[in-house]
Amino acid sequence: MGIQLVVSLLAASTMQRMAPHCSLARWLLCNGSLFRFKHPSEGELCALAGKQMPKQNRRDRRQNGESKPLTVPKDIDLHLEKAPVNVIDALVLRFFMEYQWLIDFAVYALGVFLFTECYYSVVDASKEVNIGAIWCVLTVLFGLKTLHTLMSHYFLSEEGGERSVCLAFGFLSLLVAMLVLVVREDYLEFGLESGFSSLFDSLEIFAKQQGYSDWSVPVTKLTVKLGLAAFCAYIGALLAFPGLRLAQTHLDAVQMNSDRPLIQILLHMSFLSPVIMLVLWVKPIARDFLANAPMGKTSVTLVSSAAFDSMRLWIIVVLCVLRLALTRYHLQAYLNLAQKWVEQMKREAGRIAAIDIQRKVTRVFCYLTVVTLQYLVPIFITTSPPSCRSETSFTDRLCNVHVLSMACPVTTFTALRSVLTPLFFRGFFAFLTWWVAACQVISSLFGIYFHQYLMHN
Repeated sequence: MGIQLVVSLLAASTMQRMAPHCSLARWLLCNGSLFRFKHPSEGELCALAGKQMPKQNRRDRRQNGESKPLTVPKDIDLHLEKAPVNVIDALVLRFFMEYQWLIDFAVYALGVFLFTECYYSVVDASKEVNIGAIWCVLTVLFGLKTLHTLMSHYFLSEEGGERSVCLAFGFLSLLVAMLVLVVREDYLEFGLESGFSSLFDSLEIFAKQQGYSDWSVPVTKLTVKLGLAAFCAYIGALLAFPGLRLAQTHLDAVQMNSDRPLIQILLHMSFLSPVIMLVLWVKPIARDFLANAPMGKTSVTLVSSAAFDSMRLWIIVVLCVLRLALTRYHLQAYLNLAQKWVEQMKREAGRIAAIDIQRKVTRVFCYLTVVTLQYLVPIFITTSPPSCRSETSFTDRLCNVHVLSMACPVTTFTALRSVLTPLFFRGFFAFLTWWVAACQVISSLFGIYFHQYLMHN
């Protein structure tokens, strides 16, 4: 048992024991900075409407066979009462336990990753498994699982509109991914082509060693690329509603901070951060401009190739930290939708059932953790893959783990090490990071168009 495994087990045990007492996820929602809106009681609505509250309550009316609900005019002078979000309120929220577990796991994964990086900088542990990289990969997998759970509820919706949106973004993402995969490395420098070449060469050698002489490389290349395009379509469907929700909270957050220009600038920078990530892998704009900047008929190397790779990863980290720092503004903008809906109701004519007002106000708060997951999970998925793209081979360290070899044959890991090369993982993780940013750009820009133009027409 190496020191990395000991630290990993210690982190897992600490996370399990400290979750009920100390949780960053719970603090993020319940630190007193977020305010929810309480739904009005029937008595308050009757008082605002200038009518006397019925003597029988709603349950008594239902038992007596009276199905007519209590209604009030829509233009009543209703002002919702604010209250800070506390732990008791948060415990009853939908998906709160899943939210708390995922956020806490991501925090501990960051701690394990930082420890392993410090460990490798001090000790020559090239033959050990990089457990910090495994924690990062697990964060991505758990994040995708959480988004899949949320999307499954959209598919089970009776209305079916949410299902159509997910399918539409999935097919759009499939088309865009197929177009991106045929772009040459001279324009999009993921390193996929060299990674695929390394993968297929290793597979060909492995297949011949196993006696598969009729193995076809071209068919396998097409199959792998089609599989990658299908995976991209799946990610696009998962990020459809997070992007639409981000657009809505961004517009509301900018409006909410209209008197704070600095916060508005940061909000715009945060919203456009996926666009910056896209540009970082466009070779003529990013690497060729910095590494070989044109100066007349000659070119000047401003940044070395290795320094540019490091700078690109640090830019991604800084942009994600900026988005994390602005989480509270987006969540409060979402909670303000309750008061926003009430103000819109006041401008309408007619009457509305009191229970509808209560349900509408309460529903906004009930989905707070869902909105929080839709905001935070794409950030985790964006930052985790670059953490594994080290030159010193995530695959080599992964396949040298001795604990796993007790349960599986050593030859299995030897074959895995020879087929799944570091070059392939480097290109795959770079493409995954870029693709997540691309899906956020597509869905969020469509959300801006929808909320700015289609909702008002």
